[in-house]
Amino acid sequence: MKRVLSVFKYLIFLFLGVLFLWLAFRNLNGKEIIQQILHADYFWIVLSIIAGILSHVARAARWNILIGSMGYQTRLSTTFYAVMIGYLANAAVPRLGEVTRCGVLSKKKNIPFTELLGTVIAERIFDMIVLFLIILLVILFQLDLVGVFVDKYVFTPLFSNFENNLIPILIALGIFVGFIIFAFFIWRKFRTKLKRFAFYRKLSQFAKGMVAGVKTIMRMKNKGVFLVYTVLIWGMYATMVYLPFFSLNATSHLDFGDALTVMSIGSLGIVAPVPGGIGTYHFIVKAILFELYGVNPSSAASFATITHAAQSLMILLVGGFSFLMLFLQRKKKIENELS
Repeated sequence: MKRVLSVFKYLIFLFLGVLFLWLAFRNLNGKEIIQQILHADYFWIVLSIIAGILSHVARAARWNILIGSMGYQTRLSTTFYAVMIGYLANAAVPRLGEVTRCGVLSKKKNIPFTELLGTVIAERIFDMIVLFLIILLVILFQLDLVGVFVDKYVFTPLFSNFENNLIPILIALGIFVGFIIFAFFIWRKFRTKLKRFAFYRKLSQFAKGMVAGVKTIMRMKNKGVFLVYTVLIWGMYATMVYLPFFSLNATSHLDFGDALTVMSIGSLGIVAPVPGGIGTYHFIVKAILFELYGVNPSSAASFATITHAAQSLMILLVGGFSFLMLFLQRKKKIENELS
């Protein structure tokens, strides 16, 4: 039953992605888009793929800092392989990547899974704060352009839905808060008895491991290096958008500041719970390029297609290579133990 529900949820998210893909490409000239994709300058696309790989190397190096704060040591190559396998899993099933990369590294280096997952959660929280700050700066420095776009596509629909559903939202919030208070009361009153159950002990151990992992971001020693890697990660993300601008005539006039705008707001399409960000990324990036910078809709759709396909291909190839490398290393280790 659980597997059926997982498949059903996956199909729903896939349907949403296809729906957004249709919305992005409807009423466009398909032949024009295909011609632009075929005649794009792929030298810039290759450079953007290299920038993407560098961003993932920086992410692996930054993760190593958090892992080192827990007293464990991992090689950069091993951590990088785990990160890329995680991205590969994310391309298939949204949010599976975080669990997958922790599982891969836990099995490879014998590090507690819960603590690794805690570091990933800490990393994700930190990155969400960074993304929010980038979006805020983008809005402030391009208020005349981005402010109108965000108000039209984000704030107006959001607050409109909030006002129209205020009572159900407040009821749901009240139920959630009430459940938290009730669960806390039960835990305080019966925690001694609950310790007798194996399930509670495992859940408690899991929670402690998660908390230990999350705390690494506060007690790590190399905070300066951690911030440098963070800047490198997000700088490479923006470069991944900036370089492909030169692959199409319609976008070649855009600058690095425009790339920051497309990257930051376009990231909302990638983090959406659809496989590989398909559809949502195309829809948002096309809307940004057309609404903000006046790029022809067909050219905007071509750009979104090229950049998404290039990064998806990179994840498929490098993720597959990483899986193969870890498999060969494991096979070699087993052979050495048997000999």
